[in-house]
Amino acid sequence: MVSSSLITRIQVKMQRKMVREFLGELMSTYVMMVFGLGSVAHMVLGENKFGSYLGVNLGFGFGVTMGVHVAGGISGAHMNSAVTFANCALGRMSWKKFPIYVLGQFLGSFLAAATIYCLFYKAIDHFSDGSLTVTGPKATAGIFATYLPIYMTLWHGFLNEVLLTAMLQLCLFAITDKQNSPALEGTQALVIGILVVIIGLSLGMNTGYAINPSRDLPPRFFTFIAGWGADVFRDREHWWWVPVVAPPLGAYIGGIVYLLLLGSPKTPMELKAGEEHSVPTEAKTMSHSSKTSSITPNSMSPKISENSRGPVQPVPLLGDSAIVLENF
Repeated sequence: MVSSSLITRIQVKMQRKMVREFLGELMSTYVMMVFGLGSVAHMVLGENKFGSYLGVNLGFGFGVTMGVHVAGGISGAHMNSAVTFANCALGRMSWKKFPIYVLGQFLGSFLAAATIYCLFYKAIDHFSDGSLTVTGPKATAGIFATYLPIYMTLWHGFLNEVLLTAMLQLCLFAITDKQNSPALEGTQALVIGILVVIIGLSLGMNTGYAINPSRDLPPRFFTFIAGWGADVFRDREHWWWVPVVAPPLGAYIGGIVYLLLLGSPKTPMELKAGEEHSVPTEAKTMSHSSKTSSITPNSMSPKISENSRGPVQPVPLLGDSAIVLENF
C-alpha cells in the first residue's frame, strides 16, 4: 500500500512542474506578443513612417523565435492554444495540461496588450484625437486584435484561418520530424520564426492571420475593458469568434494531413512502447533532455528509456514536440 507521505511528495512535485510549465507559457507568450503588438503599433500610429506590414511580420516572427528561447526547454513554448489543442487531440500531450497551457498563454497575451497600451498610450490618444474606435481612418483597435476587411465575408475569413493554421502545423511537424528533413539542431527557433514571417507575407492580408486564439482573444478582451467598448466583439458580423474556433480546427487538420501522408510508420517496438507508456515526453527546445510536452509547432514522443533511444533532439516552437510518430 502506498504511503500518504509518498503520495504527498509526488503531488508536490507534479505541482511544481505544472507551475513551471504555466509560467513558461505565460512568459514566452508575453515576449512574443509584446514584440508583435509593438510592431503593429509602430505601423498604425506612425502612419507607415516608423513601421510597415513587413515590420509587423518580422515583429511577430522573431517574437516567436525569442519566445521559444525563453521557455522552449520548460514548457515547449507553444504560445498558441491551437497548437496545444492539436498536440492533445493527436495524443502527444495529456489533456490535463491543456487548461494550464491555455491559461498561461491567455494571461501572457493579456498582459502584453496592457503593456503595449501603457507604452503607446500618448501616441494612441494623439493619433485617435482622444476617441477609441474600431473602424474608420482613426481606428486603433486593430493594434491589438485582428478585424475582417470589408471585401471579406465571415465564412471566407473562417476558411482562411483554417488553411493558414493548417499550413503552420504541417510545417511545424516537418521542421521537427527527425525522420524527414528537420531543421538543424539549435536552429529550430529561428526556422519557426521564419515560418511565421512567410505565412504573414504570403497569406496574411485577408484576415491578419491570427492563426492563434491566444494571440487574438485576450488582447481583444483588453480593448473591451480599456475603452473601445463592445464594438470589438460586434464588428463585421461578430468576427471575434472566428480566430478562436478556426485555428484549432486548422491545426488539427494540418497535423492529421502531415502524419497520414508523410509520417513514418511505427515499428513493432515503438507500438509496444506506446502501449506501455501512456504519458508522453516533451522534447526540450534547447537541450537533449526530455520533458512532458505537447504538439504545437512541435510535437511529442512517448516516454521511452534513454537506453533504448538516442538523445531526444531539441524541439522548438509554439509547441513542443520532436515529431516522432509513436503516438499516432
